[in-house]
Amino acid sequence: MSEHIPVHNVDAVTVDLYESRTKVHTRSFSGRYRRLRLLGGFLLFSLYFGVAWLNWGGRQAVLWDIASRKFHIFGNTFWPQDFILLSGILIISAFGLFFLTVFAGRAWCGYACPQSMWTWVFMWAEKVTEGDRNQRIKLDKAPPSLDKATRRILKHGLWVVISVATAVTFVGYFTPIRALAADLATLQVGGWSLFWIGFFTVATYLNAGWLREQVCFHMCPYGRFQSSMLDEDSLVVTYDAARGESRGPRKKNANYRAQGLGDCVDCSLCVQVCPTGIDIRDGLQMECIGCAACIDACDTVMQKMGYDAGLVRYTGERALRGEKARILRPRLVGYAAVLLLMIGVFSWVMATRPLLSLDVAKDRGLFRYNSENRIENGYILDILNKENEPKTFLISASGLEGLAMGGERRIQVGPESSVRVPVTLSMRPSQILQRSSDVFFEVTDAYRPERRVVKPSRFTGPTAK
Repeated sequence: MSEHIPVHNVDAVTVDLYESRTKVHTRSFSGRYRRLRLLGGFLLFSLYFGVAWLNWGGRQAVLWDIASRKFHIFGNTFWPQDFILLSGILIISAFGLFFLTVFAGRAWCGYACPQSMWTWVFMWAEKVTEGDRNQRIKLDKAPPSLDKATRRILKHGLWVVISVATAVTFVGYFTPIRALAADLATLQVGGWSLFWIGFFTVATYLNAGWLREQVCFHMCPYGRFQSSMLDEDSLVVTYDAARGESRGPRKKNANYRAQGLGDCVDCSLCVQVCPTGIDIRDGLQMECIGCAACIDACDTVMQKMGYDAGLVRYTGERALRGEKARILRPRLVGYAAVLLLMIGVFSWVMATRPLLSLDVAKDRGLFRYNSENRIENGYILDILNKENEPKTFLISASGLEGLAMGGERRIQVGPESSVRVPVTLSMRPSQILQRSSDVFFEVTDAYRPERRVVKPSRFTGPTAK
């Protein structure tokens, strides 16, 4: 007799895979890490908003002149041919971030990331218009009123002002900012400039005002791969569970150890000051940006209770277990060595980069006979002078016996500009031994012969019979 598996009716359970966002209301706090972040933020904002207005050598100190295909940074001018240098800067920045992550976790996110910095500024605007955390929560729940509308209008007005200032400054690094400001004042700003100002205004307003921590959670990949870079000695914001548990409220001078309590008074201030709304007591989380706001809040409470500071602190797993922390370890030393090597190579390349550039373009035609019955090839030489003073260059060609060059041999090029020079190369038909041969064009500074550049090309013609 066969056995059958019994069948039971099971009620269907619906699981909602989408969790609606819980708005984060941060509480005001003070502490050494907050002061450090304010100092760093002041310096970064001063650089961002101030450098755009600096002049250097009669022009804007930092300007990406897209129309002229030039990037001016203080006394240096970079051209499209120098694009590889930009790649080098990006690679060095990436390794610098890797080194910092191994050493101190997401310190970049907490102290220097533009998303974090602008979010803190927007939260400040929220505080001065709507009040501190509890007042904002009450205001959200309050029915519509004139006071509520006024506070909201003031808040969003400040957000818009900050966003516009950010956008104008950003566009001012691509369009001379003084002329841009004058055009805005007279309502004569160009269409593209107006478009990009509007675009970055909206982007800043949305990212720092509305999305905030959601950018860190869902758009930034850094938090997702940081765990693969940390080791047991990386300094990350950590809650000392061995010291803090079990949690519970108590009076200041109470014998809480006899009650089986740890140092954590379960005040939840560490959660209330967190810009991403997490509880650091749950352990290291992807959402933690390492801003140390929870450390400042917890240290304040520990001081009031008469306990030692550092219940929440920067530390590594090894030190948390009571073992000796290692500062120098293979991964950190490796990143440091590679970073220093790349900085050294980049500095050498910058110091020795040629300030003269030559591009050679051959005419589409293979060859032609000139009036002297010589085989002739045509070329266009693009000579670029990257220096900020006019230069005189000498042009020559070599590579084949009997090669003659026609066209200008001495050319003057203005500062930070280029010229196109048509030249011809010719040979007697009897001297041509193969259909295509290498030739070399050389451009030399007339007064500094050590500055020269050589570029190859091809000379084509019929072979001698």
